[in-house]
Amino acid sequence: MDDGADLQPWTRAMLADSVLGPYVANYRKRLIEQRYAANTQRVYLCCVSHFASWLKATQIGLNGVNGEAGERFIAEHLPQCNCRPPVRRVPHEIKAALSHLYDVLRCSGVVAAPSRSADPIQAELISFDHYMDATCGLAVSTRHQRAQILDRFLTSRFGSAPIAATAITAADLRQFVLGGQAAYSPGTVNVMAGALRCYLRFRALAGDPVGNLGAAISKPAQWRLSTLPDVLSDAEIEQLLASFGGQLPSPRRAYAMVRCLVDLGLRASEVIHLRLDDIDWHAGTLRLTKEKSRRDDVLPLPAETGRAIADYLRTERPPTANRAVFVRHVAPFDEPIGRRVVQTAVNEAYRRCGWTRTGVHILRHSVASRLLRKGTPLKEIADILRHRSLDTTAIYVKVDTGRLSAVALPWPGRAS
Repeated sequence: MDDGADLQPWTRAMLADSVLGPYVANYRKRLIEQRYAANTQRVYLCCVSHFASWLKATQIGLNGVNGEAGERFIAEHLPQCNCRPPVRRVPHEIKAALSHLYDVLRCSGVVAAPSRSADPIQAELISFDHYMDATCGLAVSTRHQRAQILDRFLTSRFGSAPIAATAITAADLRQFVLGGQAAYSPGTVNVMAGALRCYLRFRALAGDPVGNLGAAISKPAQWRLSTLPDVLSDAEIEQLLASFGGQLPSPRRAYAMVRCLVDLGLRASEVIHLRLDDIDWHAGTLRLTKEKSRRDDVLPLPAETGRAIADYLRTERPPTANRAVFVRHVAPFDEPIGRRVVQTAVNEAYRRCGWTRTGVHILRHSVASRLLRKGTPLKEIADILRHRSLDTTAIYVKVDTGRLSAVALPWPGRAS
């Protein structure tokens, strides 16, 4: 076996003498293509050799190398491992190394891809997701959230048994939604209830007589306009933007993302889906596609935002064939960032400013509040934020305390 890595003799021998030996070269090739550091390659190969040693000891063949075997290895072997050094025993390293191994084996055709449809719950979730996409036109994030809720409900109700929608009772629905009401906020309960009502409509469309069960799901009172949104003042926004100096990891990427949030009011999902082709540098515009409203929107690109993006593209963005504006700076490369990268950049900036705030949406609220203070009509604010309904934008009227105080009437009986 010639893996090209600087491995200990025992590690090399264990890999060569295992069922995984013929695939080690392809495994390392995959790591090289995704630009993992040499040290990370060695760590992952040591993890795989440890797993290979366990496969041999437990007499598991190549066709048994799957996620279930990996979970057994971590849960059963690691706590009592006395294998000779050097071996890796860190669970998160082993999980990452084995995920690459499964992909290599699947691409080599020796291990079949997991069949989600074999699991009745997974098959039901696939059908439900298609309904939410094709019939309801829901955003990906909403579909994912509702599928997770339904997965928990179906698992608690049916386990591994076949799913029979007609067996679902009103008591089942109420117990699931309200069973943890001490830990859930009214907003969370309403989200769970909405997911189950959507599922009942899906089953009713398929011919199951479950349409009336939706009325059995409790809906706690939630006054969506009862609280003021947290917003940043102009001075706080300047403080936030000034916090990206110093020795920060990927500071230009973080700064460019935050400028998109505070200048354009983008959602985190919109930031991570920005592509190079969406920016028209000559016209000074930015096109948003496949976002929550499911339509293309063209926004003016402010000069400061454009400069921040251009600075990132020129000096910090790693070489990649991916057309996403914001890409990963650590292996695996050539992939766009995830939502968590945006959230972390914002929350870390809050921390550097000495604030206890959390959440990306505060910056979107701040954009609406700033526009309102400048006298921008509510309809224009709704268009800028791409709200479908003015009711969604109306909450920001309460933040403009200056205008509200000008029209406020004295309390009855109080001297004016």
